[in-house]
Amino acid sequence: MKPNFVQKVTNWGNFPVVEKEMKSDDSFTKIKDFILTRNEVIARGNGRCYGDASLGENIFSTKKLNKFISFDRLNGIIECESGVLLSEVLEISVPQGYFLYVTPGTKFVSVGGAIASDVHGKNHHAEGCFSEYVLEFKLMIENGEIITCSRDENSEKFWATIGGMGLTGIILSAKFKLKNIESAYIRQESIKAENLDEIFKLFDESESWTYNVAWIDCLQTGKNIGKSILMRGEHAFQHELPQNFKEKPLRLKKKFEPTVPFYFPGFVLNKLTVKIFNLLYYKKQTKKEVKNIVDYETFFYPLDVVRDWNKIYGKSGFIQYQMVIPKEKGKEGMKKILETIARSGNGSFLAVLKLFGKNNPEAYNSFPIEGYTLALDFRVNSKLKALVAQLDQIVQEFGGRIYLTKDSMSKSSLTNYLKNIQNSKFVSLQHKRIVNNNQNS
Repeated sequence: MKPNFVQKVTNWGNFPVVEKEMKSDDSFTKIKDFILTRNEVIARGNGRCYGDASLGENIFSTKKLNKFISFDRLNGIIECESGVLLSEVLEISVPQGYFLYVTPGTKFVSVGGAIASDVHGKNHHAEGCFSEYVLEFKLMIENGEIITCSRDENSEKFWATIGGMGLTGIILSAKFKLKNIESAYIRQESIKAENLDEIFKLFDESESWTYNVAWIDCLQTGKNIGKSILMRGEHAFQHELPQNFKEKPLRLKKKFEPTVPFYFPGFVLNKLTVKIFNLLYYKKQTKKEVKNIVDYETFFYPLDVVRDWNKIYGKSGFIQYQMVIPKEKGKEGMKKILETIARSGNGSFLAVLKLFGKNNPEAYNSFPIEGYTLALDFRVNSKLKALVAQLDQIVQEFGGRIYLTKDSMSKSSLTNYLKNIQNSKFVSLQHKRIVNNNQNS
């Protein structure tokens, strides 16, 4: 075992970069010792969140907690350690006819991270957050004790940990439900929308679909503001598959996975190149509506096929800014946000619009509320902090909220989470930033 040491640590956005102590172990005794001998600790999964959430003075990496415990194939219930990645769950479950009920836009996040962030996907309006399907988890708390948390046992700790950003303890393992599927493919429809009115109409018409997501051109203005492509989907039944997929409907062919070999120079991503990319992406679909069958990786994880794609943003890194605006104010709020981004010139290379359904009131730390959510990638530059402050103000004006898992710049006035665990020994840089902002406001 290598001794603990201070090292440079960052998450997927490569911003911020910190020098902190990080340890990884699979011995519960050694994890307990790590917690008891330090004043502040935060757990970190695979480092695929965008913000500063899993960074702190002393970081415990769950990467060595990577074992499967059981798989009930009859009932679709899996139990594994918290460092297991969703990609590894899919490798085991899909060939057996099961899929994740809820998945974020990357499969390279840990199960523990999925619980701590209470991740959502393209189907929140239909199937809620990840926590809806979590049966129980084991949590190591401040004194090193390991407790089982579920809706019936230690329920207060269960709901505080759901979306609690790691501030209640270290999740060691979890048990959760999977959904039945007949194939590894998605029946998809892609529909072009000329503006915000049209894309919101399409979302309304598509609420009966399980999965809905829209790519949006955030640099458009005037009558074209909100120009986008809606992609809606359902898990394909075997009889819907093309003949060449029917032989092995639950197995995918191995794909070529290109790698971004170096950090792009900072000037590569600018307003002009983002504008060109958006134009080409929209024009790529030549028809108003396209229906096809795609594999689940193409539908759910289009960026995962490109290894180290975060290097495209250069060494300065990038942030992802995600907010939700209540449904009744969704169109008005999104219009103001898109107008602000277009004026700033800080075009988002990727902008994704989704619809959230009603939130689970028990999961009080979870991000989603009923409404529209927009996720935006911005390259870090000298003007970005001012833009984030403007966006924060708009979100607050419309009664929305921001997603803590992706936050690294926003002010705490938008975040009313974590109020019941402010004195936890499990502390992140994000938690400190929120507390300091509260004290200074």
